[in-house]
Amino acid sequence: MKGRIGERLVAGGFMDSSDIQKALELQQKRGGRIGKIFLEEAMVTRDDLYRELAGQMGVEYMDTISQKEINLDLIKELPIQFAKRFFLLPVEERNGIVVVACADPLNFYALEDLRQLLGKEILPVLTPEETVLEAINEVYDRAAESAERAMDGLAEDGLGSLAQEFEEPEDLLDASDEAPIIRLVNSMLFQALKERSSDIHIEPFERDVSVRFRIDGVLREIIRPPKRFQNSIASRVKVMAGLNIAEKRLPQDGRIRIKLAGRDVDIRLSTIPVAHGERIVMRLLDKTSVILNLEDIGMEGDLLDKMNRLIHRSNGIVLVTGPTGSGKTTTLYAALTRINRPDLNIITVEDPVEYQITGIGQIQVNPKINLTFANGLRSILRQDPDVIMVGEIRDVETADIAIQASLTGHLVFSTLHTNDAAGAITRLLDMGVEPFLVGSSLAATIAQRLVRVLCPKCRQLYRPIDAELAELGISRDVVKPEGFYKPAGCDFCLSTGFFGRTAIYEMLVVDDEVRELIVEHADSVRIKKSSMSRGMRTLRDDGALKVIHGITCVSEVLSVTQEDVF
Repeated sequence: MKGRIGERLVAGGFMDSSDIQKALELQQKRGGRIGKIFLEEAMVTRDDLYRELAGQMGVEYMDTISQKEINLDLIKELPIQFAKRFFLLPVEERNGIVVVACADPLNFYALEDLRQLLGKEILPVLTPEETVLEAINEVYDRAAESAERAMDGLAEDGLGSLAQEFEEPEDLLDASDEAPIIRLVNSMLFQALKERSSDIHIEPFERDVSVRFRIDGVLREIIRPPKRFQNSIASRVKVMAGLNIAEKRLPQDGRIRIKLAGRDVDIRLSTIPVAHGERIVMRLLDKTSVILNLEDIGMEGDLLDKMNRLIHRSNGIVLVTGPTGSGKTTTLYAALTRINRPDLNIITVEDPVEYQITGIGQIQVNPKINLTFANGLRSILRQDPDVIMVGEIRDVETADIAIQASLTGHLVFSTLHTNDAAGAITRLLDMGVEPFLVGSSLAATIAQRLVRVLCPKCRQLYRPIDAELAELGISRDVVKPEGFYKPAGCDFCLSTGFFGRTAIYEMLVVDDEVRELIVEHADSVRIKKSSMSRGMRTLRDDGALKVIHGITCVSEVLSVTQEDVF
């Protein structure tokens, strides 16, 4: 051992000594390993932490595992349960010594068992736990087969019969003796998670069934199972969600909680009757996903500075607007995570609670028992909160309570569905909220959209034409000499040219001039024009900056923004 990990990180310039003290205090309260706290609090990057850990232990560091480089002969005798329990995986053989990727190179007992199992000397190398687990699930291709291969199994084995009582396995990928339909559904779920899909659409047609994944906001067809398997697939999914499989005439909503590839996944299920059967949509929420920082979701520069000032206010309302699926909730979670600390009482009322945040009280709306946003918000005010998040302002009752909360010393976050930041103000006025209340309580409105990020491995440089620059509203002198980037397509991005999404923003800070316009009941065009004259960046302006920086392309920005014509 060569020094404590905290001391090594400080000496390497990766952390401050004050961070170490804070982490130690958190460790006393929470328990657990200090390194995990470093990562949870974003005090150090994963790579920097593991490199220093490897140096401390005197072993190599392996940050990624390529499936193509793994010697499959080495894992034939290694049970998947053993590999997943101890987070280790033989990767390759060097001069008669087996290189083993493991999350804990100091687990000598597990490594000794592995050495005896392989009958060879081993060389442990430090690898992040999630990287090892992902590689294990890819290599042990038992239930991780593609949906196409699972369909082949349907043809070979026949339809099989659905179990009358289904006992959920500990991990769907560990199940090996399922019926073909169950294998197909499990494989679809695994593939969707592996390809970063947010939704699975199962839609019946006259002669077959279409299965599509929504990846980075775009639907892509994956398979088309034969029509004869339609009812079995629907029944299997409904059994998992605890729905009535006999009821096919009415819409049903349900929820599936599973563990898949070692990750806890929450699935929201919706079925509706259509012309040729039941249409099913599943929304996948990976509960192990890390809540992103404001910087990670596209905020930078002066926009980030303004946001930091807003979220550290003691009172006022901050509204995030945009259409469904534009990332509003993610932005609010990032803001709450940044200010989340023991001396603040933060409570939310949401529909649904998508991600659970330690240290924050989160209420799930339930209209069946009259737990609405308005009633939930009233109850929150009796809990001595400092910061409140309301999932959505849907009516004047909720708006009035939120405004009163902000005027009595609470910071309130919420969302609205409007096209731009100025539209949120007029929407509140149209609901019937008094203009003087809106002007005195509203701190800022933020409009946002999601754009796809260009694949870093295959994006291509090109020189933009004048028409593109005119549409973006920028001049050629601000364009970098090398030009813009456009999508190409490779194996890494599934030939789409894009990998992941980021947000573009329009932030309207309510100042004295905007308050005067609100009291005058001015329309959104006047309010927006006034704010732009004082330096507000529109959605298209922010998108143009991301095009200039090579993050996204012109077509993506133009497709999600409207031209600002006055």
